[in-house]
Amino acid sequence: MSDLKYSFLALASMIVLASCSDKNSRNYQYMPNMYESVGYETYQEVDFLPSNMGAGLPVENTIHRGWLPYEFENNLEDKELARVQKSPLDAALYEENLSEGKALYDVYCAICHGKKGDGNGTLVSREKILGVPSYADAARNITEGSTYHTIYYGLNSMGSYAGQLNIEERWQVSEYVIKLKQDLTK
Repeated sequence: MSDLKYSFLALASMIVLASCSDKNSRNYQYMPNMYESVGYETYQEVDFLPSNMGAGLPVENTIHRGWLPYEFENNLEDKELARVQKSPLDAALYEENLSEGKALYDVYCAICHGKKGDGNGTLVSREKILGVPSYADAARNITEGSTYHTIYYGLNSMGSYAGQLNIEERWQVSEYVIKLKQDLTK
């Protein structure tokens, strides 16, 4: 009888222990930080590092490698100042720059502005966007500098393409836009 009593007691204790377990999580974790990591913000101070170590904010007045700051702000006065700016690209490579500019224009600009710069791109012809003017419009006194400024900051409903095009590519597209303008006004 005592064996039956002990086996009944063992069975009851197993049932009680089994009812306390959760199948969705581990009940006992040897090193809990391995299972549930602590999320740290990139530039936050952490307790276990001295204040002069680890990831911190960049040093003041530094710039990213391969990036140069643009001297003009995103306002109308600076856009007028940028209008007189000329392309710094090598004039001896003008044809090569135009072919690169055309390829980039076809990817990023032609969908709205049209292959010829006449404002009749695919999105305009499908009436997804409206009001894209032609480069030949007399009211649009566009130059290489103003085109670069517009690519850098965007204008009206056109967003900035500074994240998609590097400095040289922006100037190549600007030169190509001026060529399109000349072709339209002939």
